Amino acid sequence: MKVLNKIFSGALLLMLLASAFTAFSQTTEKGDLSIAVNYYITNNRVPYLVVKVKTKVDGRFKNVEGIPLKLYLNKDSIGTFIAKVISNERGEASAMIPSSVRKEWNSQSKHTFLANFDGDKKYSSAKGDLTVSRAKILIDAADKKVTATVLALKDTTWIPVKGVDVILAVRRLASDLNINETPTFTTDSTGKVTGDFKRDGIPGDAKGNITLLTKIVDNDQYGNLVIEKSVPWGAKFIPVSTFNNRTLFATRDKSPIWLLIIVYSIVIGVWGILTMLVLNLLKIKKLGKASAK
Repeated sequence: MKVLNKIFSGALLLMLLASAFTAFSQTTEKGDLSIAVNYYITNNRVPYLVVKVKTKVDGRFKNVEGIPLKLYLNKDSIGTFIAKVISNERGEASAMIPSSVRKEWNSQSKHTFLANFDGDKKYSSAKGDLTVSRAKILIDAADKKVTATVLALKDTTWIPVKGVDVILAVRRLASDLNINETPTFTTDSTGKVTGDFKRDGIPGDAKGNITLLTKIVDNDQYGNLVIEKSVPWGAKFIPVSTFNNRTLFATRDKSPIWLLIIVYSIVIGVWGILTMLVLNLLKIKKLGKASAK
């Protein structure tokens, strides 16, 4: 009996130790992060970075919030430090390239952006990088034609780039609208693309101005570039105030007549039916008393 008790106690002890070891290993196991770096520049001015942090949960990528990242230009050093950022609820963080790295930025035509995470209790350390060549877009518009030129910096000279997909569009409130049925244009040997503007009658401002866009989106070599130009090719928008008119969006005392008729008709109809029911009930009660006599 004593031997059985010892065996049982030993097995129980081993089970407790195994469960404790399993729990300890589970608590110390860290997740892996995926860091993607994206490069943007608008109107050939100050460029900026957008970093996105994800992790894989049950076979699907999930955005990770609250991850501190250190961003560098070309190498991890004090002189090339861009910024320290923290990912938001969408797993994104952004930073403009500061003037403190201008010397490094101007020293060459191709750069590598680094995003470093040192790790914490929940996730292991991780890194992300992106290499892009410096480029710019020029835009010209005349006679309802839009022309864009893509140039890349080689040494100290801007040279035209062939074979780059470019989007020619019009800025709208919800999303950009292509200037015609062609979704993308590809630059020729002179780095140019030309498209006919076929969005006649598109609403503009009070002077008929609209904003044309030339975009390079997620290019492996140049990143994301956008340039804008305002042209008077739209329909003039003259706002008309309906504040003192009877409309659906006016105050209660200026409701449309037809709406008032419908509402009052429904109210009169409902109360009329209820009144008739009450009168009929009283009449039935009166008839009942008369028949009882």
